[in-house]
Amino acid sequence: MKLSEIARLCGASHMLNDKLAKTEPAGFAIDSRAIKTGELFVAIPGERVDGHQFIREVFEKGACAAMVVHHRLASKPDDFGEYAGNLLFVENTLCAFQQLAARVIAKWHRPVVGVTASAGKTTMKDLIAHCLGEAGNVLKSPGNLNTGYGLPLTVARMISGGAKPGDYDFAVLEMGMSSFGEIARLVDIAPPEVGVVGNVGTAHIEFFGSKERVARAKAEMVDGIKPGGVAVLNADDPLVIGMRARRDDVAIISFGAESGADVTAREIAVASDLSDTRFVLKTPDGSAEIKLPLIGRHNVYNALAAAAVAHYFGISAERIAGRLATSAPSKMRGELIRFANGATVIDDSYNSNPQALLQSVRAMLDASGFGRRVVVAGEMLELGDQGFELHRQCGREIAAMGIDVLIGVRGLAGELVAGAVEASGTGAKLTSFCETPEEAAELLVAGAVPGDLILVKGSRGVRMERVVEKLKAAFGPAKT
Repeated sequence: MKLSEIARLCGASHMLNDKLAKTEPAGFAIDSRAIKTGELFVAIPGERVDGHQFIREVFEKGACAAMVVHHRLASKPDDFGEYAGNLLFVENTLCAFQQLAARVIAKWHRPVVGVTASAGKTTMKDLIAHCLGEAGNVLKSPGNLNTGYGLPLTVARMISGGAKPGDYDFAVLEMGMSSFGEIARLVDIAPPEVGVVGNVGTAHIEFFGSKERVARAKAEMVDGIKPGGVAVLNADDPLVIGMRARRDDVAIISFGAESGADVTAREIAVASDLSDTRFVLKTPDGSAEIKLPLIGRHNVYNALAAAAVAHYFGISAERIAGRLATSAPSKMRGELIRFANGATVIDDSYNSNPQALLQSVRAMLDASGFGRRVVVAGEMLELGDQGFELHRQCGREIAAMGIDVLIGVRGLAGELVAGAVEASGTGAKLTSFCETPEEAAELLVAGAVPGDLILVKGSRGVRMERVVEKLKAAFGPAKT
């Protein structure tokens, strides 16, 4: 899409010359450090950093244009010299960017699938997009771009770098939240024909106070579905399936492995070497045997959500099975890494919350052929006043599962360790606390033995991927 049309859709004034007005940006960026030649930079005023401070820098790096708030600039536009004609002026850059995305989606007239969950929503989104790839070209949120600026960045991929909205048949958009109204705003920008709610847990409970209030915020997904659309809901989560009562003008497709559901899994079995998870998928149109190359029962639920969406769009159970068989774990979200020293790591280091941590630990228990089970758990953030007790309770449950070694990393992860000791009485022999991921990595490098199965997990701010990086450097990959 040309810059002149982008300016029109986001309500910007500008001084673009004729040649630049006809230029199509190579992409959109909000991070001045990551700007690439030919991209349009959207200057977002943040709490700590204001993107307007880096206007000259992004142009020097090759940005074709920048969307700015006029009064945020320290100088007059004319003082930008050769760059003065590369600015799009708006009253609020975030609102303008969201307006641009909303107008692109509104003119597109093709299905949007909105995805939210307290745990696993990125994997769920990736599996849904992978299954829908059987029926057409899919735009999906890269990584976890699920916020008020992340979603517009995803939609902007439709109109930059040579892409056109008509190139895509579906959009699968992850929608996250940390306060009431966030999902409501996202579904206003991209109203879903299909809204998926995977589960309700304690993620971000600091901002809500209870799981019931988290559920109320997640329910904004159901509220935002287009009339005549469909809500895809987890039948095994009472707070999720209860959302069906919120609408009488949308259909419901339920999924689950325990309660009666429209899309179900039976005969779930995890490979002894954790190479895959197998189950029988049953949909209203038929059944098929699934070989899912992801670890754990929680990923069966992610696959069932994907199967439910694919079923809605007319994809048969057999074709769904074929797509799921060729899926792969998202980066740092359950990746299996085998090392030359005989240890195996489950790299689930991207993020964590109590529900997700316990799901990942349970996945370890399904495997045989390993020696010790070692859990390296970083502090879980955004739990508010409940953080202390939630960490303690997780520690107790991990101990009750019979995990051999628990290493807590940073802050309240000390309560994980304390909870495990309280429950098992094993003391410091099998539990340790480290102040940093680097310290935990040193402990593992010194003590890992062949046969160890090591789970690495923690909130994004703890940077638990550093543990995995140091293990890779110390041990090297296993020979294949």
